[in-house]
This record gives sequence, C-alpha cells and structure tokens, in this order.
Amino acid sequence: MVIYSVDSEEFRRFGSVIEGVETDALLEALERISPCPEEGTVYVPDVPEFDELPVYDFLSKHVYGGMPVQIGYCSGTNYKLNCLEYHKGWEVNVSTDELIILLSDLRDIRGGKLKTSSVMAFRVPARTVFVMYGTTLHYAPCGRFKNIVVLPKGTNYDKPVIEEKTFEDRLLWGSNKWLIAHPDTDEARAGAYIGLDGENIDISEYF
Repeated sequence: MVIYSVDSEEFRRFGSVIEGVETDALLEALERISPCPEEGTVYVPDVPEFDELPVYDFLSKHVYGGMPVQIGYCSGTNYKLNCLEYHKGWEVNVSTDELIILLSDLRDIRGGKLKTSSVMAFRVPARTVFVMYGTTLHYAPCGRFKNIVVLPKGTNYDKPVIEEKTFEDRLLWGSNKWLIAHPDTDEARAGAYIGLDGENIDISEYF
C-alpha cells in the first residue's frame, strides 16, 4: 500500500495541516492523563481539563468560527481499518506520536457500500495539527499513539433514539457519528451497518 505524506497533494481533498496552533500544554496534559493500551484503543470525547487551556479558545474561534467544541482523546494501539465514520463538521487531531491514518471519501459510497480499495493511507509526523473535513471517512489512527481529537460539541455520545427514515439513519452509531463497518469487526457483530466491501486493511508491516 502506498503511504502518502499528510503534506502531499493527495491529502488536500481529505483535509489540511493547520499551522500556528500552540499545543505543547495540551500534549503535556494528554501524556499525563491518557492511558495507551497495547491492544485496542480508548476514546474519551471530552476532557474538562483540556477546556481550561488557551488552545481551546484558539480552536473555537479560529478553526470552528466561534462554535463550541470538545477536546478529547483516542489513544492505544491499532493497525487495521475495521470501520470508517464521518461527522457533520471538521475533526482536528494532533498526536504525541507518528500516525498513519486511513481515509476515504463519503462521496465514494455507492449502493450503500464502499470498496476498501478506495482507502488511502497518510503518514502524519508527531505533533502535527491537521484537520479532516466533514466528507472524509476515517476511524482510529494506526500505530501506537496518544492522539488529541477535537470535534463540534456533543459529538460521539450515545446514539439518539430516532425513527429510521433515511439510508443515513441506518449508519447512525452515535450523536453526530455515522459509521460503516467491515463484516469482520466487533462493531459489525454489535449491529453496525456493514458497508465496507473488500479487505480489512492491515498496515502493521509499515511500523
């Protein structure tokens, strides 16, 4: 599999690198607070301590245009694609460690399915602040990492109870969280919509 740089032309349709964000205090807090499992990942959507740091105000004003945001983390060890998700709004990430992220485009879903052959891989250096657009399909990063995740306030909490009326309703897996799963995953076995067609990509050889 080709591993592109997050600074490459190929990344431009998925997101961008954000310059000038002061993240030292945030990453220091992340190192102290977050566990880093040797197998699997742990995700916490919102950490109140992070809200007290100056970076919260910067992100809210200068990235999200004054919207309330939440700063949480996803940390652990992962080498597989497993699922892809999207949100209605940008997601900002910055990690203490180098990452590889696996991405595709929401607009490539056809007939309720996405070919895993459409997925592209990008290497992200440690401490690089990057945004993924709302049309970018993504999931947990790959590698062993402690990674900050910034999203619009209220994202990734319990799935709202709604009457299913649209195809997109079938993908809803949490608040502001739509997900398609590979059939060979815990998420699929738990009832997530099976929409990934092809190999469940494993990039452990690249670490």
